[in-house]
This record gives sequence, C-alpha cells and structure tokens, in this order.
Amino acid sequence: MESFFVRYRNLLVLLAILLVQIIGLAMQVRRTSEGRSTLDATDSSGVRLIRLWANSLVSPPERLIHSTGLGAGHLWQNYLDLRHVRQQNQDLQKTIDRLRLEQAALLEDAKQGERLQALDKFQEKYIYKTVAAQAIGSSGSELSHVFYIDKGSADGLARDDAVITPDGIVGKVRDVFPHTAQVLAVNDQTSGAGVILETTRIRGILRGNAFGQLEIVDILADKRIEKGEVVLTAGGDQIFPRGLSVGVVDKVVPDPDRDSFIHVMVTPAAHLDQLDEVLVVTSTEPRFSPQQQQDIATSEEVKGSEAAAIKEQKKASDIMAERLPGLIDPKLPQDQQPLYDNSNPVIVAHPPQALHPDRFTPGNAPGSVPDAAAETAPGSGAAKPSEQKPAVKPVPPKQPGQPAPQSQPQKNPPGGTN
Repeated sequence: MESFFVRYRNLLVLLAILLVQIIGLAMQVRRTSEGRSTLDATDSSGVRLIRLWANSLVSPPERLIHSTGLGAGHLWQNYLDLRHVRQQNQDLQKTIDRLRLEQAALLEDAKQGERLQALDKFQEKYIYKTVAAQAIGSSGSELSHVFYIDKGSADGLARDDAVITPDGIVGKVRDVFPHTAQVLAVNDQTSGAGVILETTRIRGILRGNAFGQLEIVDILADKRIEKGEVVLTAGGDQIFPRGLSVGVVDKVVPDPDRDSFIHVMVTPAAHLDQLDEVLVVTSTEPRFSPQQQQDIATSEEVKGSEAAAIKEQKKASDIMAERLPGLIDPKLPQDQQPLYDNSNPVIVAHPPQALHPDRFTPGNAPGSVPDAAAETAPGSGAAKPSEQKPAVKPVPPKQPGQPAPQSQPQKNPPGGTN
C-alpha cells in the first residue's frame, strides 16, 4: 500500500504553498480597531492578522481549560473537601448560643443596675430608714397576692413593716423569718390601707377585690371625684407613712350593697405584677443626711446665739428700768398709779406781753383782733378794768395719794361782762 504522503504529494505541496502564502499575507495585513484590514506598515494601532488568527485559535481551548479548572476547584472546595465543616458549624452554633446568653445576662444586669440606682437615689432622699430587698418568689395562686423577699428578722424587719418602691406602695410584711419574709400586696382582698385623694381631700380605705384590682371603699357619692386624680397614703393606719403615692383614679362605680356609697377604682402606681427590688420601711423616725444634720446644727447654733442676745437685751432693759423713774409706783395701790391718772395737766400761765409791739407781734397782724398786749402798749394808757381779762389761778401739781384738784370757776370782776 502506497504511503499517504506519496499518493497525495502534489496536493500536499499545493496546500503547503497556499498555507505559507496565507501566513505571509497575514503577517503583512493589519486589522484596525474599526474592523478594516490595511497593508499600511506605519499604522501602529492595528493588529497583525496572523496574531488575530492565533488568538482566535488559542483562546477557546484556553478558556475551556480555565473554566474547567475553576469548576473543579469550586467542586473540591464546596463539596468534596467538607470533612470538618460539620464540626465547625456545631462549634460556631455553640459560640452563638453562649454569646446570646451573655448578651441577655448583660442586658438584665444593666436593667437591674438602673433599677438599683434609682432605688438607691430614692433611699438616700427618703426621710425614713429603709432596707432594700429583692423579690424571690410568689404564692403561686391567683387568689392570694403574696410574695417573698430575701430579707428577714436578721436584717431588722418586723411584722407590719411597709413595703414600697420609688413608684408607690406595694404592701406590708405579714410573716417574718430569720432570712426571708412574706409580703402581703395591697391588691389582696385581706389587705387594707388608709388613703386620701389629693385634690378633694376625701379619705377612704384601699383594698383589693377578687380580680386583684385596687378600689377605695366606704366613700359617699361625690361628684368632685374625677378620673386621673392622684391617691396618696393618709398615714392613719400606722403602717404606711403619710404622703406616699398609691396610684390614680381610674373610674367610679356605685356600691351594689349601699345606694349612697361608691367604689373608686384605682390604677396602682407601682407595677405589682413585675416586682424585682423593693424597700422595707423599718423605722418611721426621721433620719437626715450629714449635710442636713450639719444644717440643723448650724440652725440650732444661730437660734441659740439669737436667744442669748435677746436674753441679754431683756436683762439690760430690766436694769435700765430699775435705774430710770417709771410710771408705776410699787408703793401705791393700783387705782392710784400715775399711769392711770386722767386729770388735766397743770395749766400754763398766759405768756408775757410784748414791750414794743409791732406788726409781727401775735394779734397785731392785719385782720386779727388786738389782744390785751396791744391795748396796754406804752403810750396808750392803762387798760380799763372792764376790758382786762381775768387772771387764771395756777393749779398746784398733784401729790401722790391725794385726789385730783377740781378747777373752780372764777367770778367776773365788778363791771365785767358775762
């Protein structure tokens, strides 16, 4: 059998010549960016046709090989090499759960810190002695509203101590144990507290009903009671100090048993169903901060110095009264004291007459009536007996122990006019 190259030698030679010619043309011809072919060798922006063909010939296989490698790597990384991914996912899930618990604990600690800070500020400003406690349990029954706190008789708690929060009253201590205590909430049916309405000043008894709601009973119907009025403790029950917040009036309902009485429903100021920290009032004796005690001591010192100054002034006035003559004579009876003498004083004699009267002399002014001095002036002659004024007899001064002298009317001289 003849060889392939021998049999088709002429054809192969022709194909080789054509291939060489095509390659030569491809090396001479350039393809511009506009897609036109040119033979201009100086055109540097064009690409040789042979290079373009080579790129077109090599690029598809190269692209195929590259895509195959990427696919194989993706398949290996995402599907085949996953021996430890399951364990890593479990570890990460545990870490996420732990971080969530830590976040919840930190959030709860932050909220508790805010509550304790507000409780501490209220405790510092509150005038009575209190003990902070935390609610640790409840009765577990909807009909009994009691709960337990983590403080007892060892911490100074006693039966019937008031339990409050910065928002309002909570209840009272019912049973005391060494380290715990049971608190009866104000919304229990067996509880009670004396309250007063802030605006109308109406007093009543606060207690809880069967639904755990607060209501004020034993109040006569009054149109002045309105929704939103503040309710305060009255202090008459000897448990809750006076003036603590209880809540606000929600609505007024008639008493089903008595026509003239009403029940006032109250919205509590404290969150009775969400209690965490409370304050137990262990003593109702006022306590003061160091600054307040210093102010009180300063006030007492100032008051003492003022009292001493007033005492010294009074002592000095008593000494002066002893040295100076007074209006009360201790040797005379009460009805003869000079202070109570209503008699007329000593009558002053008529002033002397002027020797040289002029227009400035009293009685000589224009339009005035001339007096006796003008009539007896020098050169005018002696006054007539009938024109002279009667002489006034001076009254002797009053002597102690003698009755007041009576003034005697004087008779007109002969020839005088009445």
